[in-house]
Amino acid sequence: MSENAGHKPLEGARLALATFALSLATFMNVLDTTITNVCIPTISGDLGVSPSQGMWVITSFAVSNAIAVPLTGWLTQRIGQLRLFLWSVSLFILASLLCGCSVNLTMLVTFRVIQGLVAGPMIPLSMALLLQCFPKQKAGMAVAMWSMTTTVAPITGPILGGWLTDNVSWPWIFYINIPVGIVAAVLTGVMLKGRESQTRKLPIDKVGLSLLVVWVGALQILLDKGKELDWFNSPTIVILAVVALVTFSFFLVWELTEQQPIVDLTLFARRNFTTATVSLSLGYSVFFMNIVLTPLWLQQIMGYTATWAGLVTAPVGILAIVLSPLVGRGLATLDPRLFATGAFLVFAAIFFMRSGFSTGVDFSSVAATHLIQGIGLSGFMTSLTAIAISGLAPERIPAASGLLNFTRIMLGAFGASIGTTMWENRAAMHHARLAEQITPYSNISGLVLDKLAGIGLPKVQGLGLIETELNRQAFMLSGTEIFYLSGLLCLLLSALIWAARPVKATLAAKDTAGGH
Repeated sequence: MSENAGHKPLEGARLALATFALSLATFMNVLDTTITNVCIPTISGDLGVSPSQGMWVITSFAVSNAIAVPLTGWLTQRIGQLRLFLWSVSLFILASLLCGCSVNLTMLVTFRVIQGLVAGPMIPLSMALLLQCFPKQKAGMAVAMWSMTTTVAPITGPILGGWLTDNVSWPWIFYINIPVGIVAAVLTGVMLKGRESQTRKLPIDKVGLSLLVVWVGALQILLDKGKELDWFNSPTIVILAVVALVTFSFFLVWELTEQQPIVDLTLFARRNFTTATVSLSLGYSVFFMNIVLTPLWLQQIMGYTATWAGLVTAPVGILAIVLSPLVGRGLATLDPRLFATGAFLVFAAIFFMRSGFSTGVDFSSVAATHLIQGIGLSGFMTSLTAIAISGLAPERIPAASGLLNFTRIMLGAFGASIGTTMWENRAAMHHARLAEQITPYSNISGLVLDKLAGIGLPKVQGLGLIETELNRQAFMLSGTEIFYLSGLLCLLLSALIWAARPVKATLAAKDTAGGH
């Protein structure tokens, strides 16, 4: 999707404005993956649902977005790159308006699904259109500028989302997309006028697409509804599991035998692609799970407002922005496996640090771990993408990039669902164990109640305060367990990446530019 299509590179103000417009659209898209993270408690409360149910607002967008990504190549050839991009941005604006107008969870999740679907082509097409605007010798600069927006947006999301939720209202986390999207669409249409790609009619793998939607959808609903329905004690969960397993099995068989599959699974026959895709997807799953759980923990357990929860997590992008250009240059001379290993080791160290947190942890300590995590984030995506597409023929890079991003986004959504369920389940277990120590005959309980009575609190209120503290400690213990397990997984992934074959450094940098 990065071929020049015969168009001359842009120059001067037109190039600058086109770059700004395409980057702005990417920024808006990526922003929506994190802007809701700090708002879930408020949205859940306003819509009268639990925070775990409110998580559907995040996962519904991620899953539908993942499903739409593999369709980008086919849609591009049927509609054209520029036309599809403009339609995608325009429909994203409309979906954002509908999300903000939602009055219940069903409406909001439905419109988030639509928003995720229409957002699917935006990121790969923004990169393809941007590469058309720059001379080939400056492709690396184009990729660096584009990558900067994908780094800045996750930082801005929690801060902006928290501020809007606290000072305006949560629907504005969606309404903010309207002026941004209009500027991006209008500028792109004007600056890139007459630069449409060639189109041709291609058959679509309808069976493969249908199976993909069914198994991914069934699995995500299973993960989101599992706790609420008591998992496999519920006939609904059993049916969803069977549907997901059967359709996934058929999907594998169909895609491996179809002449024009919706997903080219033969790419997994390549060792580097498989190793990098597994490493990137599992690593992103852990990363996304933690950036979803951390704001929930800060607001529900630590008493932070949405704004302060956003501010404490925002430093993750500071060093990522500073170091990303250096990583890009380093890939021209060093093995990308070194950068990937370094990223996973930084992630592991940070998660182990957080596993030592208590309910007394202060703002600066939490913010410091996010700041340091940015070191790992700077080389995480770029190095693993370079490994994944190394050695591929140019015509296979779009399919490889699509499959890599599909797997990454899908596992990120699954990770958020699994992490939330684990957090609540382990907290319930810890609460039960802690509560066993609170009895009428416990010396500790008696001392605490006596002290509370001494400051004028009756026994009922004293017991209420003890219950609140037990709840805080239980969720804290559960969170530290998840942090510790996340650290262990990152250590394993730092070793797994060396199963990939060595990548020639100069090709790594070149491939990253071509296949991002």
